[in-house]
Amino acid sequence: MIPSGFIQELLARTDVVGVVGRHVELKKAGINYKGLCPFHGEKTASFTVSPTRQTYHCFGCGAHGDAIRFLTEHHGLSFVEAVKDLAQEAGLVVPEDEATPQEQAQAAQAREQQVTLIDVLEKAAEHYRRQLKGNQRAVGYLKGRGLTGEIAARFGLGYAPEGWRTLASVFPRYDDPTLAESGMVIVQGEDEAEQKRYDRFRDRIMFPIRNVKGETIAFGGRVLDKGEPKYLNSPETPIFVKGRELYGLYECRAGLRTKGYALVTEGYMDVVALAQLGFPNAVATLGTACTADHVHKLLRFTEQVVFSFDGDAAGRRAAGRALEAALPHATDTRSFRFLFLPPEHDPDSYVREYGAEAFESFVRNAVPLSRQLLDHAAADCDLTTAEGRSRMLSQAKPLWQTLPEGALRLQLLSELAIRGGLPAEELARLWQLGGTRSRERDHGDGEGAGESQPRRSFGGGERKGRWKRRDENDDGLPRPQGRRQPPKRPEDRVVQMLFGQPGWWNDLPADEHDLLHQLPAPHGALIAWLERELAEHGVRPWAVIREALEEDDSLDNEARALADGDADPGATPADLRRAMDTVLVRELGDQMKHLIAEAATRREALTEYRQLESRWKDAKARLGTSSQD
Repeated sequence: MIPSGFIQELLARTDVVGVVGRHVELKKAGINYKGLCPFHGEKTASFTVSPTRQTYHCFGCGAHGDAIRFLTEHHGLSFVEAVKDLAQEAGLVVPEDEATPQEQAQAAQAREQQVTLIDVLEKAAEHYRRQLKGNQRAVGYLKGRGLTGEIAARFGLGYAPEGWRTLASVFPRYDDPTLAESGMVIVQGEDEAEQKRYDRFRDRIMFPIRNVKGETIAFGGRVLDKGEPKYLNSPETPIFVKGRELYGLYECRAGLRTKGYALVTEGYMDVVALAQLGFPNAVATLGTACTADHVHKLLRFTEQVVFSFDGDAAGRRAAGRALEAALPHATDTRSFRFLFLPPEHDPDSYVREYGAEAFESFVRNAVPLSRQLLDHAAADCDLTTAEGRSRMLSQAKPLWQTLPEGALRLQLLSELAIRGGLPAEELARLWQLGGTRSRERDHGDGEGAGESQPRRSFGGGERKGRWKRRDENDDGLPRPQGRRQPPKRPEDRVVQMLFGQPGWWNDLPADEHDLLHQLPAPHGALIAWLERELAEHGVRPWAVIREALEEDDSLDNEARALADGDADPGATPADLRRAMDTVLVRELGDQMKHLIAEAATRREALTEYRQLESRWKDAKARLGTSSQD
């Protein structure tokens, strides 16, 4: 874990105006800077960057944060990746306390190698772009596919000439090992004196593959005429792993926000052509099946994903692999759908024949994840027989168990039970008992198997006095059993419920995230700690978070005592909503009072007041409704 003290020093050395200004055209507006918000489409600038507070805020969509959050939200970087990027610019070294000097040296060497390889690929991309401009045959091919020069420039398309060693004119040394390491040059033969070297890509339209920061990390090449292979990808390298990267993700970030969903296709040309035809939200896998890494990366930008496949048997198999990749991420607030095109069409050809509106309607009617799971489990099963229904349930069980806890999981259990000819209670009991027996087998049959184990003190070794067992008093004696009384202050309950169920954080809207960040210590500091934890590690159980808190010396005892995920074990999302609304009513009310006082001297204060008043009334209404339940 990166120490919070380092994060504070990094932000103090980072100019948020410079970070944001590389991606947004900013103009001076008093003491602040303004521009068009990169997180939603707008024509009137409502996006403000404050050099004094070192934060940005959009009055249109509510986007708010510091330089680190801008990189995580705009580029889709993880928290650690954003910190490392900013640290490199600031000339700081990110603390790696658990790494040995040898490991730190290896990490530094790996980073240096990455920079070198990216530099090689960027030079090659520039060369291919120049070659495209001067080759009428390649330009004619792209025009024949309906692409404009503007869209070709946006995706950085190029052309690799027919020669075997054209890159020799780009790089001073054609025998430079980095040309082979980057995948641009193929080396044949083990004897260095007799080795043959030649360009990997020849006479192909070149599609640069960029990471989320816009750096070229690989290429895809398509033949202009007939030839094999039709598409050729760079090999995997230290900076390029096919199962982790998506073509077009860098270029379609704005499109994802505009359309509200990601469309996952199977080819480079699909992505580029769809962007030309009004669907700038498409990405493509790189010759591999969709992976969990692909899904995780997409979910940094959108909560809705549509997978597009051919309707043949190969497409159905690919859909099955995409289903397996999506299931662990299918929370109640996310949407995964599966689009099966007619055999004679790909997305590009379908839009050209039937139009954008017809394709959009086709997308809206795509198969939801729930139905895809049911159909996938029932494949090759005769549901008119007991044997077929049993086989279907057997195939469905590992898929269903992958789903996260929530309403979707419960509803699918009921639907599977109906198809399987069993009462839902019986199926739940059957699968639960199966899980219990498996755990017992995992513990072995030796002495003491199945017996409860003594509770381990977290953090290892002797406890440091910051925590005590849930069933102990301060003096170490057993505490009378019974339900723990909830804290009196709503902000206490919000913090404790979020630490106990960190997955609920993602269910709160961005403006409520910002409000919680602004709470005075220790609440605001704990919220910031929890968000960094989620950004760095994802959702982890309270037991793991508790140990991380124990080891973090940046938090004082008051904060640790408050961050008790065990404090409200029976809490529900409805409890969190009520506590959050109570905080909202109070905090928004206070902000509204300040805005009224400012209205006489600042015209924008009334507009801000009306925006807050709408949220305040919504929260009041929800509280009134919940009190009547």
